[in-house]
Amino acid sequence: MALSDTQVAEAAEALLTAEATREQIGLLSRRYPNMTLDDAYAIQTAQMTRKTRDHAILGWKIGLTSKVMQDALGITTPDSGVLYDYMRHDTGAVIPRGHFIAPRVEAEIAFVMKAPLEGDVTREDVLAATEYVTPALEILDTRIVRKDEETGQTRVIVDTVSDNAANAGIVLGAERHDPGALDLRWVGSIVKHNGDVVATGLGAGVLDDPVTGLVWLARRMATYGQRIEAGQVILSGSFIGPIECPSGSRIDADYGAFGSVSLTFD
Repeated sequence: MALSDTQVAEAAEALLTAEATREQIGLLSRRYPNMTLDDAYAIQTAQMTRKTRDHAILGWKIGLTSKVMQDALGITTPDSGVLYDYMRHDTGAVIPRGHFIAPRVEAEIAFVMKAPLEGDVTREDVLAATEYVTPALEILDTRIVRKDEETGQTRVIVDTVSDNAANAGIVLGAERHDPGALDLRWVGSIVKHNGDVVATGLGAGVLDDPVTGLVWLARRMATYGQRIEAGQVILSGSFIGPIECPSGSRIDADYGAFGSVSLTFD
């Protein structure tokens, strides 16, 4: 790690304040040019330590699972963030105006766990530990600016991870499916914004198989002394690009026989 404990704590506090006030901070990668991915996860964990005083951990999200997004950031690995209980919404939810800074939405497959996962797990271990899978939308938000106005520098992976992998909310569908009975590579969605189709995608866009994301997550968490717990919800990664959702936006994701999920921003 390149950052001191004091710098990690300062960065975490700045991000918590940004979330509370809806006012973005500058790029951490500019403030701390030598920061590492370990530093970024330490900042994320410092926020988790504070938040879990008042909120339960709902689960975890996996991000940057598509080759296109990895190439855009110059990385070869996904990232992850923490889902908290206050982030959960059911399909059809209406988000109050001003609740987020600059929300975007992605379509995903959510896994709900019935047993813990830890360490060097296999695809079969993930399927055995999953209670069901369901359609989901992830709400993204950015407590760190996407681009520095002075230098033109854009966010990089350490900014994203520090910012809890840009997670801000999760919307779950009502349908429940046995993951072992489906080829999740072929589960996809037609996504509409205010009635217009703006994106389509298949589960194969997520590391060729959404289950692979959970294998990666369990292994990554083990390196930080963490594990996936029974009852937690895991967002396996988006198979579409993020959709900008200013006030007045309605998102409808049609997964065919797999189900549907919708969300409105007031």
